[in-house]
Amino acid sequence: MHKAGDVILGGLFSTNFYSVFRDQSFTSEPLDPTCYGFDILGFKQAQTMAYAIDEINRNSKLLPNMTLGYALYDTCGQLGIGFRSAMALISGQTKQIILYEKCRGSPTVLGIVGDSSSTRSIAISSVLGLYRLPMVSYFATCSCLSDRQRFPSFFRTIPSDAFQVNAMLQILKHFDWTWVGLLISDDDYGLHAARSFQSALGLSGKSCLAYLEALPWGNEPPELRRIVDVIKKSTAHVVIVFAHESVMIHLIEEVVRQNLTGLQWLASEAWSTAAVLQTPRLMPYLGGTLGIAIRQGEIPGLKDFLLQIKPNTQQNNTNGNSIVNQFWEFTFQCRFEPLPTGWLENGGKICTGEEDLRAVETEFFDVSNLRPEYNVYKAVYSLAYALHDLLQCEPGSGPFKDGSCATLETLQPWQLLHYLNKVNFNTSFGDQVSFDENGDALPIYDVMNWHWVPDGGCKVQNVGEVKISEFNGEQLSLNEDKIFWNFESKQPPRSVCSDNCPPGTRVVRKKGEPQCCFDCIPCSEGKVNNQTTFICAVVLGIFFYHRGTPIVRANNSELSFQLLLSLKLCFLCSLLFIGQPRLWTCQLRHAAFGISFVLCVSCILVKTMVVLAVFKASKPGGGASLKWFGVSQQRGTVFVLTSVQAAICTAWLVTHSPSPHKNTQYHNDKIVYECVVGSTIGFSVLLGYIGLLATLSFLIAFLARNLPDNFNEAKFITFSMLIFCAVWVTFIPAYISSPGKHADAVEVFAILASSFGLLTALFGPKCYIILLRPERNTKKAIMGRSNTGTTES
Repeated sequence: MHKAGDVILGGLFSTNFYSVFRDQSFTSEPLDPTCYGFDILGFKQAQTMAYAIDEINRNSKLLPNMTLGYALYDTCGQLGIGFRSAMALISGQTKQIILYEKCRGSPTVLGIVGDSSSTRSIAISSVLGLYRLPMVSYFATCSCLSDRQRFPSFFRTIPSDAFQVNAMLQILKHFDWTWVGLLISDDDYGLHAARSFQSALGLSGKSCLAYLEALPWGNEPPELRRIVDVIKKSTAHVVIVFAHESVMIHLIEEVVRQNLTGLQWLASEAWSTAAVLQTPRLMPYLGGTLGIAIRQGEIPGLKDFLLQIKPNTQQNNTNGNSIVNQFWEFTFQCRFEPLPTGWLENGGKICTGEEDLRAVETEFFDVSNLRPEYNVYKAVYSLAYALHDLLQCEPGSGPFKDGSCATLETLQPWQLLHYLNKVNFNTSFGDQVSFDENGDALPIYDVMNWHWVPDGGCKVQNVGEVKISEFNGEQLSLNEDKIFWNFESKQPPRSVCSDNCPPGTRVVRKKGEPQCCFDCIPCSEGKVNNQTTFICAVVLGIFFYHRGTPIVRANNSELSFQLLLSLKLCFLCSLLFIGQPRLWTCQLRHAAFGISFVLCVSCILVKTMVVLAVFKASKPGGGASLKWFGVSQQRGTVFVLTSVQAAICTAWLVTHSPSPHKNTQYHNDKIVYECVVGSTIGFSVLLGYIGLLATLSFLIAFLARNLPDNFNEAKFITFSMLIFCAVWVTFIPAYISSPGKHADAVEVFAILASSFGLLTALFGPKCYIILLRPERNTKKAIMGRSNTGTTES
C-alpha cells in the first residue's frame, strides 16, 4: 500500500500468516516469496496507519502546508521478508511513490512504524540504528529492545515485557499464588520474558517456578504431549503463558485432547484478547483466564474510513491494491479474475468490487476494542508531532550545530530522531504519549478476564489495570467482584508448593527444590530456651522458698539470688536473636548479652573471693580480711564490674553501632538479612572483658579448690568456670567461620550452653540436697568435722 506525500513514513505489518520461498535454480533471477493465509487483524492495523496519516493531512494545525505519505509492506510473519521490506524502505527502492515536480530529490522514508514481532524488530533496528532512522513499534515488547546502546533509534508505544512481567508478579502477589508454571514461545519474545521473570522472582523471594517449558512453533504432537504431561503432574494450579496466539492454538488443542481442566491461566498481551481461542469448545478449559492486555483506546472516524475501502478491479494492477483485493476476497469469499482453476465449477463466486461492506459482520469493523490499532495510531502521531516540532524551529535557536534547524528539503532521519525523543502529547482519547530515555512508552496495561457466558461463548471483560505512578510506583487495581473464576467454588484457586509453617515449627528447605517447597519441623532451639529458662525459674523458686535453710544461707545467699537473676537474663537475651533483624534488636542483642554475662560472672568472682576471705578469717589473725568483703563491698564490686561492661557497650553503640544489613556475598541467589556488629573491635572488647573476669574467677576458684568441706563451693565454681571458658573458646572460631543466620545460631548456642552449664554446676548439688537429702541441710552437716564455723552474709 502506497500514498504519495512530501514526507514518506514506512510501515511494516503482518497481513499474511505464512510464506513460501521458491526453489532457486541459480540460472535465472530469484523469484519473490509468495505469501498466503490472510491476517485480517494485521490488515486492520495497516489500514489504521493509513487512516492516521489521512487524519493528520486533514488537520490544519498539525503539519500545515505539507502532506504525509506512506509505504506499507507485508512482512508475512517472516524475518527475512520483513528485513528485506525495511531495507527497501530506507534505501529508497520502494515502488509506486509519485514524486511531485516541485520537490527536489526523491522523498525519503524518515521513519518506520513497526514491526509487530520482537525478533524482526531486533534485526531491523540493529541496522536502522546505524543510520539513526527512527522506528516506532506498536507490538514488539522484548525488554532487550530497551538497550539504547544496541538500538539507539528504536521506540515503542507498547510497554516493555519487563513491566509486563512485573504486572504478572503483582497479580500473583495479590492472590498469594507462590507456585506457578511458566510456558513461553521459543523466540526472543518468550526467552527474554522467561529471563526477566526468573530474575524478578529471585528478587521478590516470594514465588517460585514449578516448571519452565518452551512451546514449539509448529504442531509437534509428541512435544506438546510431553509439555501437557508436565502441567498435569505438577501441583501448580496457575499457568503463565508468554506466547503468541498461533503457538497457543496447538497447545490448547492438546489440553483438550487430554481433558486437562482445573487450571488458572495467566495470559500475556500476545494472546489475552485472541478471538481465535474464545470458542465454546475451549471455554471449559480457558474460561476464567486472566490476562494482561494492551491499553484500549478509541479512534473516532476509523470505522467510516474502513467502510470506504474499495478494491482495484483492473487486471495486473500496479497501484499496490493487491492486498486490498486479498481482503475483499477473504471478506466475501469470492475471487477476482484471473480465477483459480476449477473455481466456478466448484461453486465459487466472482468478485465484482461492488459488494457492500456494510452487509457483513466481521471483527475487522469492530472498533470497540482497539488495542494494537490504538498503538499504531499513537506511533504515527508520535512521528508526526516530532516532524511538526522540527519544522517549528527558528534559525539561530535550533538544537543542531551553530543553532541551526532542519529544513524539509535537507531533512535527515537523525534530525527527526532528536525531536522524537522529546515528543509529549495527548491523544483525543486522553492518554499521554511520551518516551523515556530508553524509548519506552509510559507503561499501562488493562487486566482482562474471560467470562464463560451461558450460551457457551466467551466475553472478555476489563477487570482492572496496572500502571506506574510517579509517586506510588507500580499499582495494581482490580475489581474482584467482576472476575469470573472457572472453578466450582467460584473463588480464586490456591497455588502453593508448601503451606505456611504453623507456630512452633520452622522452615527447612527441601534439597534440590525451589525455596517455596519446604518441610516444617519443630523449633528445637525454642524448646531448649523455654526449658532452660523454666528450670532457672524453678531453681530460683526453690531457693526463695528455702531461703531460711543453712545451705541457702551459707556462702552468701544474696549473691546466690543475684546470680540466679543474672542467669535468667542470660537465657532471655537469646530471644533477641529471633526474627527479622531490626536496628533496636541488633543494638540490644549484644549489649544485653554482654551486660548479663558480666553481671553473672561478677557475682561468681565476688562469691569466690568471699570464700577465700572467710577461710582466711577462720584462721588466727585473719579476721581483718573480712572487712574488705562486707555486704556493701560485695554489692559495690558487682556494680563497678558490671558498669565497666555497660560503658564498653555504650561506647560501641555510639561510635559503630550494630545494624541490619542485606548481605549478597554468601549466596548468588539469596539475600541474607543479618545484623552486622558494626565494630569488630567493640565486639572483641566486650567478649574480652567477659573472658578476663571468667579467667580470674577460674584461677581464684582453682586455688581454693582444696579448702575444707564447709568451703567446698569453690570446687563447683572451678568446674562451672571450666565449662564456661571451654564453650566461649570454642565459640570464637565457630562464629567467625559461620555465615549469616548460622553465626546467630552459634552465638545463641554458646549463650544457652554456658548459662545452663553455670546453672547446673553451681545450683544442681544444692537443689539435690534441698529436695532429696534434707537431712544434710543442717548447720551441723554443713560444718562437718570441722570446728571452724561458718560465716553467714
